[in-house]
Amino acid sequence: MRIGVIGGGQLGRMLAEAGAGFDARFTFLDPSESACAAVHGRHIQADWNDTAALEQLLAASDAITFEFENVSSDVVAMLAEQRPAYPPARALATARDRWSEKSLFRSLDIPLPPVAKIDSQADLDAAVADIGLPAVLKTRTLGYDGKGQKVLRQADDVTDAFAELGNVPLVLEGFIDFDHEVSVVAVRGRDGETRVWPLVRNEHRQGMLHCSVPQIDHPLQAQAEDYANRVLAELDYVGVMAFEFFVQGDTLLANEIAPRVHNSGHWTIEGAETSQFENHLRAVCGLPLGSTTRLAPCAMLNVIGALPERDAVLAVPGTRWHDYGKAPRPGRKIGHITVLAASDAQLQERLNAVQRLLTNDLG
Repeated sequence: MRIGVIGGGQLGRMLAEAGAGFDARFTFLDPSESACAAVHGRHIQADWNDTAALEQLLAASDAITFEFENVSSDVVAMLAEQRPAYPPARALATARDRWSEKSLFRSLDIPLPPVAKIDSQADLDAAVADIGLPAVLKTRTLGYDGKGQKVLRQADDVTDAFAELGNVPLVLEGFIDFDHEVSVVAVRGRDGETRVWPLVRNEHRQGMLHCSVPQIDHPLQAQAEDYANRVLAELDYVGVMAFEFFVQGDTLLANEIAPRVHNSGHWTIEGAETSQFENHLRAVCGLPLGSTTRLAPCAMLNVIGALPERDAVLAVPGTRWHDYGKAPRPGRKIGHITVLAASDAQLQERLNAVQRLLTNDLG
């Protein structure tokens, strides 16, 4: 089984680790000379739009996937003409554009916060008058981990904000009073079979995911699965998708989708019967999907900017260490730690112990 991956970061690295049991061989296309996934396969060092490099990737692959949204959907569509390439180009194009994404939610009757399309400062002024403040202004494409956006809290923040974000297409999203943030990670096979992992409660710090804790018997699990399944079916999706929501009482409000394996699903490596990475490979390669059952109370903590003392972390019972092999840098995800326990109370104790050891540098 030969699998081509566009992107050579930590998600590609973890896909390759999951593929070891299938005797899968990986080729990564990534412009970085230090792509951290390259230790697990062949590395084609070139731009994601490089025609010659894409031809090399095709020649080395029986199926192709990608690990982030930076690649053009046109590239994925071109690859799909010659090899199975999933998730589909339409899903990537939709997720890359926040307005297309919000429009999809609306078309499927999935609730979401107030949102407006912004193509000028005049559009922004009108939208603020309609939606009100506070609100957050975001680029329609390529923003992640809090990048490409500005929080508007008062009238002065609105002045020249369109130019401040680069005079590019934007969306304005109204702030809502929500209880907390959750995500659901789902996988859909080539035959349309769908499996869903438990709903995950997420904590963010400075726009970056800090901690994810899967929830068993969450009262909104069925609602999350329903909304995810609507999107998966509409996009004729294949592979893993993450769907992020705001919880407002007994209602989920859609935030965004990610057409790939996702940070909030890293807990599945040790905490679920089948990890998101293995199930993504199964889906892309046309294999039967595995169970998404959670095995034990668990959680995932991101390691950002700087590594903590490894031995001290591993001295906490139930911990699993994941070092991505990336150079430390403020605001950069360089690893994660999974924490497992026999009970929710024990999990919280162990989480607290590990969090005291973290030296995260968010930048």
